[in-house]
Order: sequence, then C-alpha cells, then structure tokens
Amino acid sequence: MTAKQTIEAGKAILGIEFGSTRIKAVLIDQDNKPIAQGSHEWENQLVDGLWTYSIEEIWYGLQACYSHLRKDVQQQYDCEIENLAAIGFSAMMHGYMAFNKKQEILVPFRTWRNTNTGKAAAELSKLFNYNIPLRWSISHLYECILEGNEHVKDIKYLTTLAGYVHWQVTGEFVLGVGDASGMIPVDPATKTYDATMVEKFNKLIAPKGYSWKLLDILPKSLNAGESAGFLTPEGAKKLDVSGHLKPGCPVCPPEGDAGTGMVATNAVKQRTGNVSAGTSSFSMIVLEKPLSKPYEMIDMVTTPDGSLVAMVHCNNCTSDINAWVGLFKEYQQLLGVPVDMGEIYNKLFSKALDGDTDCGGLMTYNYVSGEPVTGLSDGRPLFVRSAGDKFNLANFMRAQLYGAIGVLKIGNDILFKDEMIRVDRITGHGGYFKTPGVGQRMLAAALNSPISVMETAGEGGAWGIALLAGYLINKNGKNLADYLEEVVFAGNTGTSIAPTAEDVAGFEKYIENYKKCLPIEQKATECK
Repeated sequence: MTAKQTIEAGKAILGIEFGSTRIKAVLIDQDNKPIAQGSHEWENQLVDGLWTYSIEEIWYGLQACYSHLRKDVQQQYDCEIENLAAIGFSAMMHGYMAFNKKQEILVPFRTWRNTNTGKAAAELSKLFNYNIPLRWSISHLYECILEGNEHVKDIKYLTTLAGYVHWQVTGEFVLGVGDASGMIPVDPATKTYDATMVEKFNKLIAPKGYSWKLLDILPKSLNAGESAGFLTPEGAKKLDVSGHLKPGCPVCPPEGDAGTGMVATNAVKQRTGNVSAGTSSFSMIVLEKPLSKPYEMIDMVTTPDGSLVAMVHCNNCTSDINAWVGLFKEYQQLLGVPVDMGEIYNKLFSKALDGDTDCGGLMTYNYVSGEPVTGLSDGRPLFVRSAGDKFNLANFMRAQLYGAIGVLKIGNDILFKDEMIRVDRITGHGGYFKTPGVGQRMLAAALNSPISVMETAGEGGAWGIALLAGYLINKNGKNLADYLEEVVFAGNTGTSIAPTAEDVAGFEKYIENYKKCLPIEQKATECK
C-alpha cells in the first residue's frame, strides 16, 4: 500500500505525545514508518508557586495538534483521516491529577517539574526503604495530606496526564505499567503496584479517616500489548473537532515519555539503555537484577512490559543552551545577517568540538528550575569562570554542552562505577543530538560508553507510542523486545561513537570542578 491507500483503508496507526514544550502526533504505516505529523507548541505556567497546564490547554493543545496532522495528510495525500487501525497516548510522566466522582479536577495539574514535595518524598522513601522521587504521584498525594489539603477527602481518581487523556477518550481508567511505576513503585514480578508498599501507605494514612484506600483511586496497571479500550464517539469528537474521525479503533495502554523513549530507541531489553535529552533529560538502563540498595539519585521504574529500569532524571537540559543561542540570534539580527536557526545551532555545536576537553576551566549550571539529583530545590542558570580560564567560543559552547548533561553524569556514575552495571548498547535521542556527532561525543565522554543515535531518534516519543499501538494489534505472540528487535528495527542499531581517553579525562576534570562549585549555585538561589 502507498501512504495514501494506507490512510484511506483505515490501516494507519496514530501516536500522540504531550511533551513539556510540544504536543506531537505521528501517523505511521504498516511498516512502522512515519507518513504524516502534526504538532502544537505549549508552555507550562507557574501558578501560585506550582508548575501547571490547565485542563483547557490540554484539550485545546490536543485538538490543535490533531488538526495540524489532518492538514499535513490533506496537503501530502489529498485525503481525510476517517478510520485508524490503533491509537496510543503518551505524556510527560508523574505529577498529580486528582479528580472527584464527577470527574472534575480538584486542584490544578501539578507537573513533574514541581519540587515542593520534599517532606513527603523523604518520609515515604524511609517508610518503603525505596527511593521515592519528588515528582512521583505518591509524593504529591502524601504532601497534600501532610499539608492538610481539603480536597484529598474527595479524591475518586488519581492519574497522570497520559492516563487522563486516555480515560477521557476511551472511558477506561487504566495506565501502562511504565507510567504506573511513576505513581507508586511497581513489583516486577506481578507487574502492578507493589502490594507491601500499598499496604504500608494505607496504614500510614488510616488515622485521617478518608473514605478511600490507595488502590481505590489508582488506575489499573496494564502491560504493553494488553487491551486498554476503544475510542468512544465522545473521544473521537474530543480528538477531531472536524468530526471526520470515526470511533471504535483500539487504544493501547497510555505510557509516560520515559517508556516511549525506550521503545523509540529499541531499549527495552535487559543490558540496553537510552538517554533522552531535550528540555529535561533522563537516562534509562534496563537492569538484569535489582540494585544493591536504594539511591536518592536513582529512580526505579519499568519498561512498558514490566522489566526493572534504573532511571536518572534531570529537570534541566537544553533550555539554557537555547537561551544563549537566542542571544547569538539577536547579535546576527543586529548585524543585519539573515537568521537560520538550524545553521546557528549546527555552527555553535560544531565549534564545541574545537574546545579543550575540560572546557578550559569554564563552568555552567543550566538550572532553570530545581535539580533534585544535586539537592537544589530551586534553580538559577549560571556561567562561571576565573580570570585565568581559557575564555573563547569553543570552550564556552563545550561548557554549555557539558553542563546540560552534568547532572546526568553524576547519577550514572553510581550505576557504572559503584554498582558496576554493564550495558551492551546506549542510544541517545532528543534535540541535544540533532547536530550529527556532537552531542553523541559529549555523552560518550560523560558516560565513558559508546553512544548510538538512530535516524529515527528524532521522531521521539510520539513515534514510540505509535509503535506501542502497533504492537497492540500486530504482536503475533512476540514479546515487546523481540517485536522491536525483529519487526520494527530489523537489527538496525544506528551510528555509534566511542569515547576517547582524552575526552573522558577532560569530562572527569570538568565534573569534579562542577561538584566543587555547586555551593555557588546554591548561594545564587538564596540571593535572587
């Protein structure tokens, strides 16, 4: 089938992911190749000290994204999307979306970016003997309980953004196991919420006298490939306001962006890993066995099919680089030079390769918001240098690229140096890797490991959730890892760059200075 025939026959598969700054839709054919795309830009808002997106923004953004996809299909193929073979929804993980019995949201959606849950996360980590991150749903819930929030007694449903959208368009209150593992830990043996931890939490809050227990309000956890419902008539209208899209197609379990990143990089098999580096960054290493002990810097989640994953999540990555590139753009405009943002990024990123391996002593902190891994509850982007440091453009850009993955390195050093974890392949994806060879080389130096990048990595999580939707209807008895390896990627592992001894030594020197200078960042957050 041609792409046009695939769409007209209702054989195309749709994946939609709500990222931090963009909602993206990818339509794929029966060979899992993207044939059309749509997107919508959006930004979180700081309201009453908490990062949020409004319910209105969520639905407007989804509809605008789908409308953009429709236009792309019309322009490319002169046809309309009326039927789909399957759909999947994904979104940024974790956070807090609490609803009453009327399905009305009780407080504004609290995103993963919020760091106000320190007391709750610390108490739960001790109770469970398990690292419970600030951004996890259980941390948000317990923080609300500790603060005596009135709405808690009225909670009927607690879910993530992906779970919310899926629920509203299918009527099914479910969640993919990978996203579920960011609500409260999942037991890899049962592939659902850890029963012991659930019981401990219920006992902890019993004196409050709420009418609900934890499992009463959490979505059902589903494995990749399990049935998660069908697009309802109301759901079709919520998605496609033009009314062309017909209901009835199957919808796969909703997943978080970490899970779709693993799928998009063929990294769900044990001893594989991936690094997603964009507005935020995170690494996911699929483990052969549990870690020897809990670490505050490392989150334990799962793949979309329930394997244990060590996750290092960093709130900040490329936002500060983007701000500096914007400054260079203004300078070009001041000179009257035509601006091509792609060329500016490519030139500046490539210039970093000419810098000293330790950045000549220059130091950057990309903390637009707080960074739990390094213990900062708030952030101030900083560029720091001594008078004797080698201050030139190459070192400046290299320092920016190092700084964007500095926190990621600190967390992964625990896995590779302390826990002696071994991996066969790490794949990178996201905007950090857009200039060929540059971000790859920097990350290879940081992790002292070869880094692969695939041509498809730029498709990101929307493609990943589309692949999971395809797996739902085409798995033919294969497990997810084999389906990806044999059907989707067919042995393609991308282009790999190995670290050089000089780069590794330079990054080690940089990160030692980085850790020594962290008090400067701390002081900056206190002074402004």
